[in-house]
Amino acid sequence: MADGHSTPWRTIHSTHHHCGWDNALEPVTTVVPGETLTLQCLDAAGGHYKPGSTAADIARMDPTKVNPVTGPVFVDGAEPGDALKVTIRDFAPSGFGWSAIIPGFGLLADQFSAPRLHLWDYDPTAKAPGVFNTHASVPLKPFAGTIGVALAEPGAHDIIPPRRTGGNMDIRDMAAGTELYLPVEVAGALFSVGDTHAAQGDGEVCGTAIESAMDITVTLDLVKGGAPAFPRFSTPGPVSRHLDAKGYEATTGIGPDLMTAARDAVSGMIDHLCRWRGLAPEDAYLLCSVCGDLRISEVVDAPNWVVSFYFPRIVFE
Repeated sequence: MADGHSTPWRTIHSTHHHCGWDNALEPVTTVVPGETLTLQCLDAAGGHYKPGSTAADIARMDPTKVNPVTGPVFVDGAEPGDALKVTIRDFAPSGFGWSAIIPGFGLLADQFSAPRLHLWDYDPTAKAPGVFNTHASVPLKPFAGTIGVALAEPGAHDIIPPRRTGGNMDIRDMAAGTELYLPVEVAGALFSVGDTHAAQGDGEVCGTAIESAMDITVTLDLVKGGAPAFPRFSTPGPVSRHLDAKGYEATTGIGPDLMTAARDAVSGMIDHLCRWRGLAPEDAYLLCSVCGDLRISEVVDAPNWVVSFYFPRIVFE
């Protein structure tokens, strides 16, 4: 493993997955605090897309099987009020991924109503950029899009919205070396992880990243009585180093509503990429989702706020 830790003795296969949060689910295994294990994760479509899949396959995807997560794992001694400390050790990517424009989904769903599917065949070590086309390649940074623990409320809860206990947060910095702290709400915590990505921009604006099956190795530990109100995490160092080398193109959205400003910033970047690089709007939208970053630049100068969208020039170098 990259960080020098010994190979974990326990692996949880991706057949042990679920597609919603429910504290009544039977744990697939029990670990003691401080134990390291590997969880094999399916991609967000549960393996629906294969080499040779086309945009027509988007409509055939079963929505009840979206975002499967491997688990749940019972952590011995975890009690409500504790923090589950998740140290992300390593990823073993599969080398195959997909990105899609899914009708009705994404920040600009009203502007992009037709389905579009892009398949990625990338270096499974993630050391080489993923090739988008003859002009664009995306530096990779594997991470877990969905990572969390069970809610105190009984019953089944949709996997798509992120929650106070984590879940589908799609934070690209849930990468190797990150330490994540999750609030425990039920005995054993019931930890699950999935929705692994080879790369994503902050915002995941079209609704998908480079969705890709991969294994994730984590160490699970407890901080007794240390539950945060919401997930918090520590990163090991620079978070954009893989994209910074050539600088950025940036567009803005300005107004009294942050969501409208975000949409305007992304729309502006799509227009810019189409003019600057000759991209089709759909390809520009997909690239914005897998490597561009939405940032709140200003929220103090009422009545208008500023949202910026940063696109890394290295993609075209």
